[in-house]
Amino acid sequence: MSAPLHKGGFFAALGAYVIWGILPIYWKMLQTAGAYEILAHRVLWSFVFMVVLLAVLGRLRETTDVLRALWHDKKRFLAVAGGGFLVTSNWGTYIWAVNSGYIVETSLGYYINPLVSVALGVFIFKETLSRTKKIAFAIAACGILNMTYQFGEMPYIALYLACSFAAYGALKKYARLDPYVGIALETLFVTPLALLYIIHLADIGQSHFTFDDPMRTLFLIGAGAVTAIPLVLFARGINTLPLNVVGFLQYSSPTLALIIGVFLYGEPFTPTHAVSFSFIWLALFIFSGSEWRAYRQSKKG
Repeated sequence: MSAPLHKGGFFAALGAYVIWGILPIYWKMLQTAGAYEILAHRVLWSFVFMVVLLAVLGRLRETTDVLRALWHDKKRFLAVAGGGFLVTSNWGTYIWAVNSGYIVETSLGYYINPLVSVALGVFIFKETLSRTKKIAFAIAACGILNMTYQFGEMPYIALYLACSFAAYGALKKYARLDPYVGIALETLFVTPLALLYIIHLADIGQSHFTFDDPMRTLFLIGAGAVTAIPLVLFARGINTLPLNVVGFLQYSSPTLALIIGVFLYGEPFTPTHAVSFSFIWLALFIFSGSEWRAYRQSKKG
């Protein structure tokens, strides 16, 4: 009886990761607007999209009730607000990196994100780490160090994307909110600043949200949908799939971004990249294998 539900969850999660993987194409189409303006519209229209979705689902009252409850629980309130600002900084960094020719490095960031998430779990939530996973971390570190040594600088964009998104995930875990309500409230906290920036750009005559280019304006509005839809699909998938399956699927997103960066936009993929990525891929193979074995053992138990 549960097979159709799991199948639907699988395609929902896969759809989310595919959309995330091809998003560089969308941001490139808006490149003339600039990263900050794109980010502001992404936040604003994501919030609008989520409000409309919650209204359709009949959950607006629930959302306001949750917000009132959070006001009386300051730690969770700060976790949700902090998560909103943190994921916004992640989005902004990603948009800027894509439109500045660093798609390959963004893919590296999202490859190492699961490892950073586990590291935060160890340090913040006192989760245990198996010997196999420690080996995976050491191998991944070799990949980062190789790139640092060969290029003479740390892959800061990749590390920030990985660390900021992992920290965002840790805050979401602490806040323990329904995914839809959580997304709406996170964007709520950032939307006033986004709206003020959009108004400021219009006031000084530098806004790209105009009737002169209706297609670009439509795409700026669409930034909300392309942000919220994969989050909704992901929420559906993670609620119906084992985490180990979701763990395997998540690698499809940076893989698509890597392919797009190299073959569509001609970004360099040097021997140094190849060696460093190979270390990361090996680490993820070992890490995922450990997760799979743990899952199989839990099912047998």
